[in-house]
Amino acid sequence: MQEITDEMVAARCQCSKLRAASRRITRMYDDVLRPLGIKANQFTILIGTSLMGPVSTTNLANKLSMDRTTLTRNLLPLEKNGLILLESGYGRTRNALLTSKGKKLLKKAKPLWEIAQTSIESQLGDININKLDNILKLIVYEK
Repeated sequence: MQEITDEMVAARCQCSKLRAASRRITRMYDDVLRPLGIKANQFTILIGTSLMGPVSTTNLANKLSMDRTTLTRNLLPLEKNGLILLESGYGRTRNALLTSKGKKLLKKAKPLWEIAQTSIESQLGDININKLDNILKLIVYEK
């Protein structure tokens, strides 16, 4: 069996490549959303809450493919800024609900999101965007 070298790992590691791509793309979204005082991960949580709310933090975490404790940590600044309301649910559950302030912020954020989205799509081109979208769906939604 051939020895696995550092160079082989660096050249082939999909985890490393995906994480680097994720950081670069996240930075693009963060840059356009900065004037509103939110980051890409917060935008994603706001969109998820808007689509699903009121929604338990467990269900929201599952939908966003996030660890529940990570989601809870990211919800706290959104709650502090009045964008999300966290209510007690059944038992120990907490439900997230988008506030009117959160809805107004999302309305301002979507055109900024579109700037980053269009930039990425134009850099990669339609064919590569479609390939990327299909690959990411396979990874994220694989059961």
